[in-house]
Amino acid sequence: MPKALYERELVALQAKLVDMQAWVQQSGARVVVIFEGRDAAGKGSTIKRATEYLNPRVTRIVALPTPSARDKTRWYFQRYVPHLPAAGEIVLFDRSWYNRAGVERVMGYCTNEEYQRFLRQAPVFERMLVEDGIILLKYWFSVSDVVQEERFRSRLEDPMRRWKFSGTDLSSITKWEEYSRAKDTMMLHTDIAEAPWYEVESDDKRASRINMIAHLLTMVPWEKVEPEPIEIPPRPAAGGYERPPRAWTNSVPDHAGELMKRHAADG
Repeated sequence: MPKALYERELVALQAKLVDMQAWVQQSGARVVVIFEGRDAAGKGSTIKRATEYLNPRVTRIVALPTPSARDKTRWYFQRYVPHLPAAGEIVLFDRSWYNRAGVERVMGYCTNEEYQRFLRQAPVFERMLVEDGIILLKYWFSVSDVVQEERFRSRLEDPMRRWKFSGTDLSSITKWEEYSRAKDTMMLHTDIAEAPWYEVESDDKRASRINMIAHLLTMVPWEKVEPEPIEIPPRPAAGGYERPPRAWTNSVPDHAGELMKRHAADG
């Protein structure tokens, strides 16, 4: 997707997301958006663009760490329930309870009994959420093996993004077919009418972001909310306050000023 076209459409969609968030706040709606897919499929970058101009107190991103020893003794979904939205909130899950159907299944981090129980309980759990009034949207980001490997190599060569790469990511290459089978089984059991899966083709990152955000905006029944008028009051006249000398406080060094001096000296 051409960069100029992408950036123009992205800004337009981000403006609509701000309007949607205002409607969620006013209406008291509760929205849950699940981002799943293979490693390096573009989930995180899409979440970043979608939330760039949203209020983090209203729209929260949930990316849970590896479960603790205590977590492993609780009902599987119990770990996620505290992060569900209250009225007027949006929650974006950067990976979710579907870890059990993907990486935990493929890497042997759960037993077959736990896995089979998840496949039975997930549709029931999600129907309960929807029945209670939560708008639940599930997106699967699909990337080809060739593009995934290209992105992995790009991460390894970029010190600013190398942190994104983990040992588990290697299994995405060595266990490609196992992950494919796990995804197919997951879809078979959890692609339910009340909360269907929506697949996002993500070899073209720009197009995938545009497609996902545009679809999200059609799935939430929002409408334009006129903002409350705000007037900035006139600043009152000075009342004799004198600021203490700057020497009394600790200030950060003027790194920007030094840069500008060097830049001017270099011509």
